[in-house]
Amino acid sequence: MDLQLHKPGDHNFIHSVSDQGIRVVDTVYTSAIILTPETLIENWSVDTVQALQAADLEPLFELQPEVVLLGTGRLQVFPAAELLMAFYSRGIGIEAMTTEAAARTFNVLVSESRNVAAALLPLNP
Repeated sequence: MDLQLHKPGDHNFIHSVSDQGIRVVDTVYTSAIILTPETLIENWSVDTVQALQAADLEPLFELQPEVVLLGTGRLQVFPAAELLMAFYSRGIGIEAMTTEAAARTFNVLVSESRNVAAALLPLNP
């Protein structure tokens, strides 16, 4: 699924999400990533939402976003309640959705100059 043809300014954007991986600008990532308009963290050590642990969230918290878009792969899966509370207790919003939906939402929020981070799992774990 192609999302965008042109890079908006000097920011990261998600060009496409497919079975081959997540294409950010001109690079395809086949493992989980964390993305902000200015930062890209490769090889995030999470394979599934069910395997997500509190320690895995630290790279996200260090980025201090207003909201985190959690792309959960091909299907929407919600993280455990205690993990959601880790976000809420820091005043960070979190939305869990499919990776394709998270990619579209990320691009929209970046175009609005929002302080957003996306934690994206590939479609094929």
